[in-house]
Amino acid sequence: MNRRNFLQRSALASLATSALPGQVNTFVPAHNWDGYDFGRGPAITDRLNQGPFPSYKPEEVVPGADVIMATTPSKKRVSNYGMGMTTYLCDELGPGRKENESLEKSLEKLVRLSLGDVLYMRVDWRDIQSKPGRLDFCDHWKIAFDLAKQYNKRIGLRVQLMSPEIEPQSMPDFLLNKVPLYKFGTTNEIGLPGKVQFAPQYDHPVFMSALKEMDGLLSAQYNGHPQVEFVDTYMYGFWGEGHTWPFPDKNPFPDYATAERTFVDIFEMQAAHWKNTPLLTNTQPDYSNVGNSEIVDRTIRSHNWLRTDTIFIENMQIESLSNRPAWVGAFVENGLSDGTPDSLKISEGVTRTDNIIAHAKDVGPNYFSLWNWHRIQAERLQHYYEQYPDAIDDLALSIGYRIRPSWIWSFEKDGHPGLVLGLVNDGVAGVPGALRISIVSSTGQKLAEGSLDPGYPLPGKVRQAMFLLPKGTNLEGVKMYAAIEVKGLRYSVKWACQQKTEEDGALVVRRNI
Repeated sequence: MNRRNFLQRSALASLATSALPGQVNTFVPAHNWDGYDFGRGPAITDRLNQGPFPSYKPEEVVPGADVIMATTPSKKRVSNYGMGMTTYLCDELGPGRKENESLEKSLEKLVRLSLGDVLYMRVDWRDIQSKPGRLDFCDHWKIAFDLAKQYNKRIGLRVQLMSPEIEPQSMPDFLLNKVPLYKFGTTNEIGLPGKVQFAPQYDHPVFMSALKEMDGLLSAQYNGHPQVEFVDTYMYGFWGEGHTWPFPDKNPFPDYATAERTFVDIFEMQAAHWKNTPLLTNTQPDYSNVGNSEIVDRTIRSHNWLRTDTIFIENMQIESLSNRPAWVGAFVENGLSDGTPDSLKISEGVTRTDNIIAHAKDVGPNYFSLWNWHRIQAERLQHYYEQYPDAIDDLALSIGYRIRPSWIWSFEKDGHPGLVLGLVNDGVAGVPGALRISIVSSTGQKLAEGSLDPGYPLPGKVRQAMFLLPKGTNLEGVKMYAAIEVKGLRYSVKWACQQKTEEDGALVVRRNI
C-alpha cells in the first residue's frame, strides 16, 4: 500500500487563522507557527509563583535560599499520561493476527510488548455500529479493552468514516441506501488498482444525523474513561486523514465553503461530546480543499492535540508540529521495518526505520507509532528491535515530557519554611496540559499545591516554583507529588529522576548536597 506518497508531490498547505464559531473562512495560506498567536492556553487553578526569586537584599523573596537536594536524569523509561511509544493493534486492514493463531493470542502478544506504553486502534464506523440507536463493538475492540486493563495500558482510538480498503463503505449498512456516494474513479497510486473509489456525501442530513448519534453514544461511554488516552478527530477522506489524494480538484462538496462548514460542524460536535478526552487532529495539508486549516486551528484553540500520519518528508507538517504551542500534545505515526532484509533499506549504515525515528524525535513528539505498516504482528516489531534496538531505545528514553526537580532550595520567611523547585524537563516535548505539584507532610497532610503555566517546564529549560509551608514544618521528609491536568481531569505523574521515589510516586525531600 503506497498510501501516502502524495505528500512527496503536493506542495499545498493551509494551516490557518481561526474564524468565530459558525463563521466560514475562505482558503488561508500557510503561516509560520513559531510565535503565532493561537490564543491562551488552558486555564489553570492555584497558579504557583514561578519567580523570579531573589535571595539577597533589597528584595529577598526567598531569604538565604540554599540548595539542599538535587536530582539527576533517570536512565529508565518513564510512562505517564500524555506520552509514550504506541503499539498498533489494528489499522485500516483490520487487527494484527498471525496465521494459525487465535485473534486473542495475537492481540495479547502485541499488548504485552514491553516496547509499548500505549495502544492504538483504527477501526471503521461499521466495526462499532450496525443498527441505529446503539453500539455493537467488533471482537477486536472488546478484546483490546480487556487486555489493556489486564496489562495496565491505555488506548488511543480512531473511527474511520471512509477507507478505500473497505467494501462497500466504512459507514454501516443501514446508511448505504440513504447517503449518496460521490464517485472518484480508479487510481493506481494507493495500492488498489482498478478499484472504483467513492466518498460519502458528508454534508447529507442523514449522514450528519447518524454521525452525531454514533459519536454521542461513543462519548457517553468513553469520554473521560480511564483507559482512553485520546480520540482522533473525524476528518475527511481516505483513512480519515483529511484528503482524497490523488484525485485533484475532486471532493463531494459543491464548493469550499460547504466543505469547511461541514467539517467545522463535525469538529464542534465532537469537541462538545469529548469534553474530558483530548482530540487529535491530523496536520494534513489541505490537498482536497475541505477546510483542514480551520479544523487544525480550532483544535489548538480548544486545547486539543495534533497528530501526523507521516513526518519523514512533509515540510508543512514538520513546521506545525515542531513549533506547536508547548501545551499541545503531538502524535507521530510512521510504519516500521519488520527486520527482513528487503525492508531495512540501509543507506550509509542507517536503516530507513532508524532514520525515520531520528526525524520523529526532531519534532518533539509525545507519541510515536510501533507499527508494521498493514502487516501488524508482535513478532515483526520484535524482529526489527532485536537487530536494531538503539534508535527505539533512544526515543523511548526521551519521548514526551520527563520531569524532575533538578534543584531544591530551602529558605525561611517570616517564620515559615519554604521550598523552591527548579523543575527540568529532560524529554523532547512540553507538558501537554498543566503540571501540578503537591507538597505533603511525612504523615500525609497536604501542605501546599498548585500548577505551573500550561506546557511548562519546557525541554532544555528550567521553570522554578515556590512553596511557603506552615510554621514548624520539618522540610526533610516532606513528600513531593506531580500530576498533569488535561481537559479538567488529573493524572498522576512519575518523576523522571535517578534518585529513589516511593511506591506511590512521591519524591521525599532529603539533604543530598
